[in-house]
Amino acid sequence: MTPARPTAPIRPPRRVAVIGLGLIGGSLTRDLAAREIHVLGYDRDSATLRSAREAGHLRTALDASLKGLRDVDVVVLAVPVTAAPAVMEAALPHLSSTALITDVGSTKRAIVEAAERLEVAERFVGSHPLAGDHLSGWAASRSGLFHGARTYLCPTLHTTEETARLAEWLWTTVGAAPEWLSAAEHDRRLAWTSHLPQITATALALALDSAGITRADLGPGGRDTTRLAASSAEMWTAIARENRDNIAEAVAALEHRLRRFREALQGAETAEIHLHFLEGAAWAGR
Repeated sequence: MTPARPTAPIRPPRRVAVIGLGLIGGSLTRDLAAREIHVLGYDRDSATLRSAREAGHLRTALDASLKGLRDVDVVVLAVPVTAAPAVMEAALPHLSSTALITDVGSTKRAIVEAAERLEVAERFVGSHPLAGDHLSGWAASRSGLFHGARTYLCPTLHTTEETARLAEWLWTTVGAAPEWLSAAEHDRRLAWTSHLPQITATALALALDSAGITRADLGPGGRDTTRLAASSAEMWTAIARENRDNIAEAVAALEHRLRRFREALQGAETAEIHLHFLEGAAWAGR
């Protein structure tokens, strides 16, 4: 189900809460505060919470009870994908007046299922701004991160039109470009476009390490190719676990290509080797 494109204007929410003030949550906090929206926030790291307050971007700091979520219009769960369902459940007693509950994770099936199970499906839309980085934490967050960024919006089977309008408002307000698709299609697509590149960079880094090669030994191309290997292990372990079926399929396809390449090299098959490079260059040029 994809909600119809919003046609009627909405009254902008006055109070938005962001749970988790890392790269995505912190950047969203900065951008919303710059637009004079009252931002409430919580992070399990007290130093991060203090930094956000001292920087002037966070109007209200929440404590671990999340009781301060009462009277909040929008709640954004900016926590690891495996933690998001539990955080949503913990916040649930305080969300009776919340019009939109959303997340920012890189997988969507589990959180959409959790929204259905917790009976907040009408008020839930899964969000995924494609604005990630190998850096993480509040220190990596920055204003303008979402400008022009494609942001996938994944409804539940019961998402209301009002909730859909609020989700689009949230992301267009910070300059993102929303695109609707189902949770299942999101996870299938991201396995190829995001998760496979990450796993490839990590595997390449480990292969280089086994050969005694450090990142300092690489040229610009090698450093670009392995940049993602520096990404958060905690975050990517959660993503890989959540989307393991789709990722395994993508990894199998990569293994097939690598096996063919190895066989061509072992057989000194010049034409086949050239074809691999030729086809790769053709894809990159499209």
